[in-house]
Amino acid sequence: MKNIIIMGSTGSIGTQAIDVIDAHRDKFCLAAVAAYSNWQLAARQIRDYKIPLACMIDPGASAKLQQTVGPECTVFTGSEGLLQLIDEADAHMLLTSLVGAAGIEPTLHAIAQGLDIALANKETLVAAGELVMTEAHRHHVHILPVDSEHGAIFQCLDGRRPEEIDRLLITASGGPHFHRPITDFPHITVEQCLKHPTWNMGSKITIDSATMFNKGLEVIEAHWLFNMPFNHIEVVIQPQSIIHSMVQFIDSSVVGQLGMPDMRLPIQYAFTYPYRMNVRGAQPIDWKTLGTLEFLAPDNQKFPSLPLAYEAGKIGGTLPCVLNGANEIAVYAFLRKEISFTRIFDIVRTVMEKHTVCHDLTVESIRSADAWARRCAVSLL
Repeated sequence: MKNIIIMGSTGSIGTQAIDVIDAHRDKFCLAAVAAYSNWQLAARQIRDYKIPLACMIDPGASAKLQQTVGPECTVFTGSEGLLQLIDEADAHMLLTSLVGAAGIEPTLHAIAQGLDIALANKETLVAAGELVMTEAHRHHVHILPVDSEHGAIFQCLDGRRPEEIDRLLITASGGPHFHRPITDFPHITVEQCLKHPTWNMGSKITIDSATMFNKGLEVIEAHWLFNMPFNHIEVVIQPQSIIHSMVQFIDSSVVGQLGMPDMRLPIQYAFTYPYRMNVRGAQPIDWKTLGTLEFLAPDNQKFPSLPLAYEAGKIGGTLPCVLNGANEIAVYAFLRKEISFTRIFDIVRTVMEKHTVCHDLTVESIRSADAWARRCAVSLL
């Protein structure tokens, strides 16, 4: 029995992870859940799975949850509550699917406690990859990727020697605007962005897919996860989202991981690694009707997010953290319809240009850079 903490239990990844646990109650147990403010759904999860510990980051939601679930579940509050939750839970693994930089400190805290990490929070490795991977090695903790792209690369690399690897090929759907003329970009609406062609995700991640900042963040994440230089990581547009990513080896052969778009597959593999089990309701590929698989180059003129991410990753230090923080502020401003779609790129670029990079990475320097980037981005709104 593997006891799992889910941080972000009410979001898209969290609810699909609970589907996986529900299908294999003889293998997994929910040790604790955490979320931002959706106390109603968290209360249902607590009751359905008899969860003893929970945390709500929003204090008002925390009070409502505790009142609803009563004494059978202890409810912690705020960012400090996330750390208390990890200390108190009887767990083997933390699935971190909190949105944004909120996942960094709980992940580091769980690593220090010896918990394996199922990582569905890109920002943790984008902002603090050097720290996280160093601590994971020090505490002999596994970092198991849940993103479909990194989960695919992880599977393709299994058992391969590092010297055999030539490059990582991260696939992207291209989002809803890949074929839209660049002249239309200033007029793209929130509603158009939220209509993703293949994936069902939360609003922030869906906007990141529309701007392709998600792919830029994934490049930085892949650098740290797989110890791969940036000039050996490429992005390939694969609109059907059937090939989740690929690895090219030094003999020029390529190994890819394929499957229908279903986030429960990489979630469950992170939970069961190195073994595989049935995924309830998963659809196999119908090769007779699959049709054409397309491969296209990314358009850096339409989507300057990719070169900005490569620049931040190569310079390193606090610059990837600043890119991430500025992007979060800009995305939520776009969702509130305060800025245009193209202004997201402008804000991130300007904040990066204004930043004085610090290469002495600590939790404090990362926290300071993140706060600075958010203040700077807000000032530009």
